[in-house]
Amino acid sequence: MKKPTLQQYYEEVVRKKLCEGGRYANVHEVPAIEKIVVNSAISADAEKTWAEEVAREIGLIVGQQPVVIRARKSISNFKLRAGIPNGVKVTLRGRKMYEFLFRLLSVALPRIRDFRGLSTRFDGHGNYTFGLQEHSIFPEINVDRERRAIGMDISFVTTAHTNEEAMELLSLMGVPFVRRATGSAEGRAA
Repeated sequence: MKKPTLQQYYEEVVRKKLCEGGRYANVHEVPAIEKIVVNSAISADAEKTWAEEVAREIGLIVGQQPVVIRARKSISNFKLRAGIPNGVKVTLRGRKMYEFLFRLLSVALPRIRDFRGLSTRFDGHGNYTFGLQEHSIFPEINVDRERRAIGMDISFVTTAHTNEEAMELLSLMGVPFVRRATGSAEGRAA
């Protein structure tokens, strides 16, 4: 079975570029994307069938059946009762992870209106999370049907030890980060 395009790109190009500086003594020390986690929250006052609909839609997008997360205890201020579905999550590894990442970077993100890039805020341990407000940017979703928007958080868990290593890894993989303006204000005005 042939490897996904992005996995081949990582192994043949990205890994070599990361090794060039001599920072890593062994090829296994080079940072890699370990897994991608996709989460979507469900409102407590949503209809009973909404959790199934969200799970089905997220499953179409990622290509793997998600897990429906249920509330463990009741919280009256949030109108939450124990056992009611309040989220959906799926963890992608290996082949499915690279296929989802390829579709996300090459098809879904370019379809966002007025997209200027993703934030460069990492968690301090080499992991990166960003949110999407609309799931209809994915081509697997039929936008002709009348439906509500499903938001989701997408987390990249890497083996990088610092934010800089993770930023370099994800940039080389093709994640479109916001470009920061360099230089002083006087230099740009001229």
